[in-house]
Amino acid sequence: MGHLGVLWLFILVKWVFLSSLVCCKKPDVVNIGAIFTFNSVIGRAAKLAMETAVDDVNANPGIMNGTKLRLIMQDANCSVFLGSTEAFQIIEKEVAAIIGPQSSAIAHMISVIANGLQVPLVSFAATDPTLSSLQFPYFVRTTQSDSYQMAAMADLIEFYGWKEIIAIFIDDDYGRNGISALGDQLVKKMAKISHKLPLPVGFGQNDIIDLLNKSKFLSPRVYVVHVNLDPRLRIFTIANKLQMMTSNYVWLATDWLSTTLDSFSTMNHISFHVLQGVVGLRQHIPESNKKKDFVSRWRKLQQKGLASSAVNSYGFFAYDTVWAVAHSIDKFIRDGNNFTFSFSDKLVDKKSIEMQLNTLKVFDNGDVLLKKLLQTNFSGLSGQVYFSSDQNIASGDYDVINIDGMAVRTVGYWSNQSGFSVLPPEVLKMGQNNFSSAEQKLQEVTWPGGNTERPRGWEIASNERPLRIVVPYRVSFVEFVTKVHDSHKIQGYCIEVFTEAKKLVPYYVPYRFELFGDGQSNPNYYQLVKMVSNDVSCSFHCPIIGN
Repeated sequence: MGHLGVLWLFILVKWVFLSSLVCCKKPDVVNIGAIFTFNSVIGRAAKLAMETAVDDVNANPGIMNGTKLRLIMQDANCSVFLGSTEAFQIIEKEVAAIIGPQSSAIAHMISVIANGLQVPLVSFAATDPTLSSLQFPYFVRTTQSDSYQMAAMADLIEFYGWKEIIAIFIDDDYGRNGISALGDQLVKKMAKISHKLPLPVGFGQNDIIDLLNKSKFLSPRVYVVHVNLDPRLRIFTIANKLQMMTSNYVWLATDWLSTTLDSFSTMNHISFHVLQGVVGLRQHIPESNKKKDFVSRWRKLQQKGLASSAVNSYGFFAYDTVWAVAHSIDKFIRDGNNFTFSFSDKLVDKKSIEMQLNTLKVFDNGDVLLKKLLQTNFSGLSGQVYFSSDQNIASGDYDVINIDGMAVRTVGYWSNQSGFSVLPPEVLKMGQNNFSSAEQKLQEVTWPGGNTERPRGWEIASNERPLRIVVPYRVSFVEFVTKVHDSHKIQGYCIEVFTEAKKLVPYYVPYRFELFGDGQSNPNYYQLVKMVSNDVSCSFHCPIIGN
């Protein structure tokens, strides 16, 4: 080989070497974005949890090999419009992933943006079951979908034998789609939502009063409340004033209530008073030393005034979300991938230029990072963190809670594998694998009014006509039925049988007795049958009311 050939070989080897250095260059910093509402029950916990997680990741030499995470946060302020515009602002900073949002409505919009720019969107709080990876392939969920929660709620309704319920919900994607999922689950159990009562997104006291007053004219007394977090507990406060927290009623709440209660270290006596007997669900987080240590750190931050609320389940999910993204970035870098962003021909046209979309870049290896994310499996604060085939966190366990006195009691647990049990799901999983309906159990529940007996959950509505029962006013066989002389009381063997049989009816039935006949001669039963057919009241009757 001549001198010229050796020179070309040397140049070629040097070019390959330098190219490999460029291709495998480890970044000093990787940007990740976060979009959520700062000033909210979930947002206050999530913000501090994510900041703490980033600090922990950057201080851990065992992950990312010296590369640091930089968290860029934007406040969506509960607005779909703001959340969408801030998603563009964050993406302009070439983020590898976006954490959030907490709102399902905002998640629907940002998921479209994330898909177009190939940036994984990892939500720790958007629970709308219609947020599907089939429609939004770059959407990943580190909290539980409401499809699980509504399966748990439907099982709870079936467990106590109720067949019809009233659903009160917020009229947005989160509320409507969650209640729709509940309806689908109830149909499988031969039950149904008989009435859907939506509240406007910015509902006020008058909206609640009107809705609850209307519901009094409906027969079911089992309410399922699925709304956004409300520290003022307005629905239950007003229900209490309207005398709707009595023994005739059943109130079931999705995990918005447990998250609200968990977020405040102390709740005053009035708050617990209006919640007496309410049963709710809480996303189950197994006990662990890691969780206890984190809660201890959080309390110290509270004492220093650095945390404005107690940590709730979404705070745990937000912390784990940062770690899930960090683990995926670590694997991404170790496999020799680069964080490169480029303009896409699909975004460069006249319309996109008018919308300034031509300034946005697509994450070239976004699909690779997404794959690494979905392969993540580690032990987090919320338990074992890994993803199912639908890109949701692979768990579906809930605590069943009951507000009794000044305490929130856990009366059992629900798992999508084992149903109800008084033992935590992780304990059951270590034992038997097959579970029968006979093994379904919960601890004793205190219902509204202080009763421990299961409420009937149904009444004849106050605007319904009472059941009219004809009583023959005879002169013979008075031992069976007759009117007591000089009174409006009806008595006899038939009345006693009727009274006992009425006790077996699982709901309140208003009725009244109507005498047929004059008490001087036996009545004509052919005439009575004709009157029943014509829906005519008895010709001879006294105003005797049964109940």
